[in-house]
Amino acid sequence: MGCFFSRRRKPAQGGQQATAAGASQDAAAGEEKAPRYSWEQRAKIDPKDYTFSGLKGETVGRLPGKVAGQQFVIQDCENCSIYIFDHSATITIDDCINCQIFLGPIKGSVFFRDCKDCKCIVACQQFRSRDCRRLEVFLCCATQPIIESSTGMKFGCFQYYYPELALQFKDAGLSIFNNTWSNIHDFTPLSGENNWGLLPENAVVQDYVPLPSSEDLKAVRVSTDAMRSIIPITRGRRQRSSDESCLAVFFAGDYTTANARKLIDEMTGKGFQLVQTKEVTMKAEDAQRVFQQCASEFIPLLEKGPVVALEFSGDGAVEGCQSVLNDVFSGTKVFVSESKASASQDVDNFYNFADMQMGM
Repeated sequence: MGCFFSRRRKPAQGGQQATAAGASQDAAAGEEKAPRYSWEQRAKIDPKDYTFSGLKGETVGRLPGKVAGQQFVIQDCENCSIYIFDHSATITIDDCINCQIFLGPIKGSVFFRDCKDCKCIVACQQFRSRDCRRLEVFLCCATQPIIESSTGMKFGCFQYYYPELALQFKDAGLSIFNNTWSNIHDFTPLSGENNWGLLPENAVVQDYVPLPSSEDLKAVRVSTDAMRSIIPITRGRRQRSSDESCLAVFFAGDYTTANARKLIDEMTGKGFQLVQTKEVTMKAEDAQRVFQQCASEFIPLLEKGPVVALEFSGDGAVEGCQSVLNDVFSGTKVFVSESKASASQDVDNFYNFADMQMGM
């Protein structure tokens, strides 16, 4: 369907001119202004502002606020350093070679195709690669990352900070606690070979993706210090030093994120390892399955919003976590594993539920 518009006829010459002049005044007084539609009032988007293409040996980027949730395309770049310091809708990276790439929070998917020898820092809802070779990625991904027809892929936990990044995560609809960076699914596995692995535990982010060198991008106050990272650094599927785990669950409130970060700092400061984190909405029946005999105590708190769960590992993790909660969070309702014997089941119950909830 379309719109049909007709053009007003020009007035006839001669005797009709006086009549036309009077009529035009009446029309000017009574005629309504033509409507302006929302799509006519939007600022026009120039695709070139959201594309890096055919670059060689350059340092380029976009400052906070310059992408503002639009789609972005990176293609045919070689030996480049590329920084997207903003949130976006989706990003595709095609045919790039030997590039260092930082991508701020991506609301949807990031798709690497036909790329090789690139080092990246990426935060996204969905990660996919196809026909890629030797990518090294510090990743935050809300869903299970997928590789296809790709080899020599290495992954580590996202580790980055600049002042605008936390708000950009919110604008992209991403939780800093939902990161499955090490839970890789390989669509095209090879018998007897592994197409992917983990980056070294002591990998230094700046050795892979250096801080930007151009004057305009230096204005972004970047830190790669693990203690300042927006995303909590988790072990994921790395080998654990102990078979003892502990589950702690914070319920929605004004200080949920701050409390979770504080517990992480306290526990890791005592030598315990943060294995995984999750933010997810729970219903009463979910609480019954996860918290079992303690469920009735926590069900009224579920109406306030999603919960944040933390799994710690290390000898004495349960006792250590209980001690910190008693000392630091005495006025806060928190679920914590009761004993070493029950902790493993607590972890399984919660994360099995969370994976089903998030469709993983």
